[in-house]
Amino acid sequence: MKILIIEDDERISSATAEILKDNHYLVETAFDGQIGWELAQTMNYDLIILDLMLPKIDGITLCQKLRKIHCQSLILMLTAKDTNLDQVTGLDAGADDYVVKPFDLKLLLARIRALLRRNQSNFPPILTWENISFDPSKCEVKYNNKLVDLTPKEYHLLELFLRSGDRILTKGMIMERLWLLEDIPLEETVKVHIKGLRNKLKLAGGNPNLIENIYGLGYRLNPNF
Repeated sequence: MKILIIEDDERISSATAEILKDNHYLVETAFDGQIGWELAQTMNYDLIILDLMLPKIDGITLCQKLRKIHCQSLILMLTAKDTNLDQVTGLDAGADDYVVKPFDLKLLLARIRALLRRNQSNFPPILTWENISFDPSKCEVKYNNKLVDLTPKEYHLLELFLRSGDRILTKGMIMERLWLLEDIPLEETVKVHIKGLRNKLKLAGGNPNLIENIYGLGYRLNPNF
């Protein structure tokens, strides 16, 4: 899951980013509304944490601009003003939820999990394919009930495949979803990570063709399994 934090208070932004990274989210940050606007147009985020009071473009205006271009990211508004007017204004602008400052980081994390679950209610809590069992709540992957030890990037790669079903993912789509903007790798890097994931699933007893290469298009989970 990829999250963008748009918050001009570096202390809040840093603490929020740290706890999200500790919980296996990919996180990018912006310290004003203009940079946040540019990032949100460039990359695809599952969730945007958006401060109400921002320099250059305020949170309400930015939220409206994002919804106007049909941005599908969930938006969690942060506000220091505990008034019904601010909450209503934020929700009317297109925010999906709000949290009032100062907030407890664990509470914020719980609200984020609830939002993401609500947005993916069509997915079961444990994702499966062939004999793979993927439990996001425990960050645990099993094949035939045997734990598979994956690197963080392999873990996110497998999650992306499982959530995409047999839909073909291009290398560009994979790079956009699994790397931050400043860390976009060469396409060869994607191949290396897919090879590593295939090998670990094979060692656990999986079919080497479980992740299928569609020549000239990309990769997908093999629908024959």
